Amino acid sequence: MLESFSFALQALRSNLLRTTLSLLGVSIGIFAIITVFTIVDALERKIRDDMSFIGDNVMYIQKFPWQFGGGAYPWWRYFRRPSNTVAEFRHLEKNLEAAQAIALIAGRGGNTIKYRSNSITAVQVMGVSYGYSNVSDIPVDNGRYFSRQEVDRASSVVLIGATVAESLFPNQSPLNKKIKIRGRPVQVIGVLKKEGSNIFGGASRDEQVLIPYGTFGKFFLVGRKGIEPTIAIKGKQDDVGLLEVESEVRGLMRSKRGLRPFDDDNFALNRTEAFADAITSLFGVLHLAGWIIGGFSILVGAFGIANIMFVSVKERTNIIGIQKSLGAKTQFILFQFLFEAVFLGLIGGGVGLLLVNLVTFIPLGSIEMMLSTSNIILGFVVSSIVGTVAGIIPAFIAARLDPVIAIRAS
Repeated sequence: MLESFSFALQALRSNLLRTTLSLLGVSIGIFAIITVFTIVDALERKIRDDMSFIGDNVMYIQKFPWQFGGGAYPWWRYFRRPSNTVAEFRHLEKNLEAAQAIALIAGRGGNTIKYRSNSITAVQVMGVSYGYSNVSDIPVDNGRYFSRQEVDRASSVVLIGATVAESLFPNQSPLNKKIKIRGRPVQVIGVLKKEGSNIFGGASRDEQVLIPYGTFGKFFLVGRKGIEPTIAIKGKQDDVGLLEVESEVRGLMRSKRGLRPFDDDNFALNRTEAFADAITSLFGVLHLAGWIIGGFSILVGAFGIANIMFVSVKERTNIIGIQKSLGAKTQFILFQFLFEAVFLGLIGGGVGLLLVNLVTFIPLGSIEMMLSTSNIILGFVVSSIVGTVAGIIPAFIAARLDPVIAIRAS
């Protein structure tokens, strides 16, 4: 086996130009496949990070289903549904047993926030209940989150995003300073961790400020004629698909709203899994596209390696005959050519991966590309399989040569 390995390396070194040309197809194929996979992984990672604000394993009670446009009713029936209320939130908070956490949320974009002569526009103000930090990840970089007393008393306190902090307080700490929202002063108690730009084009947490829900109600009109609040419910980890919490929420909401047994729900239960499933399906298609795009190059590379191996067998037929006449076994000849083909595939794959690694240094804005270990392993596995498949027939033909006929070959 080791001797076959040595002969294969020697054959590759003696034909460097032919070796280089034969591995180009594999290099291009692996480059195409792994580049697509790397870009898709980076996009998926960025999208999932940007969607972290909706929480993991979370259900939202709203008027409209997220598949609005393909819903069960005409659009005007959704508009006629009642808005969520604080009383309904309290009812669920008190009676819901299948949930890990529950929060009441309302938001308003396009606000101007001021601190003395500094100001920032297009800021989203979010009013949240105390449990919001348990439903959605709230990374506080400096300061603290709201206390329960501050939320219950609708205190004039605020958490601000990183961009808001940089704009209003360029060279000083914002903690305990008072900023103005709609002309009313609120005290900064915390700054959220910087997240960067949002791939969806919307406002990220960097351009958000969070205030207690009661305080939000003092600044904006909330309810049927104003901003529609949302009730967010985080399910327990063992509640697969949120089926248990969905059943309990539906029963409690119908009871609170006085719906009769045959009445349709006048609320929508939206799950974050809908987004996750959509993302998984989308990137599954993109992965398939990557295989198709790179598959043609891989196929060309495989034929290239096979062709070179047939030529190599033809050139070394006399040497094969001499080796077999001196007692070389069939498997020695077989592995000698098979190793050569696999080496060609692996070298081509390595070159392709090196090119992919160079591509990861190209700046793509907020999208961070990274060649993962799994993609590296995949590249080498595919390369070795291509080399094996391309070289097995030439190696088998070489191993089955008759030594007498092979020696006579010119």
